[in-house]
Amino acid sequence: MRTRTRTTITATVAVLLALTGCGTEPEPYTPAAGPTPSATADSEAQYLSRARDIEFNGTPTDAELTSFPSQWCDALTDGHSVEWTFDPSGGDLYPLGQKWGTVQQDAYALLVAGVRAYCPDHLDAVKAELRESGEY
Repeated sequence: MRTRTRTTITATVAVLLALTGCGTEPEPYTPAAGPTPSATADSEAQYLSRARDIEFNGTPTDAELTSFPSQWCDALTDGHSVEWTFDPSGGDLYPLGQKWGTVQQDAYALLVAGVRAYCPDHLDAVKAELRESGEY
């Protein structure tokens, strides 16, 4: 009887071990969600398309124009206003270069285009601030 019990236990353990080995395959690694290159490229294309409709004093390069939106978004995310963002004593992020510039109304249009493309969660607040100041 004792041999029979040992045989039964051994067989049961063997079956359980075999079944444990037949489990489902682990899920493949997938990286955490984040901005994809295509999303960034789409944002850049959208922004530059709108920027090309703005009249500049001079001719900014695409690289010069695309250097601003991420900085504007960072300033807005940090809780700063549009006024602070453009102010030389604040963020000093008014869109201009060594050989080009913008009048204030066009600078605001460029800011709205950048926020719309790169950080649309701030768009309503930016528009509201510009409306309150009479600039939008």
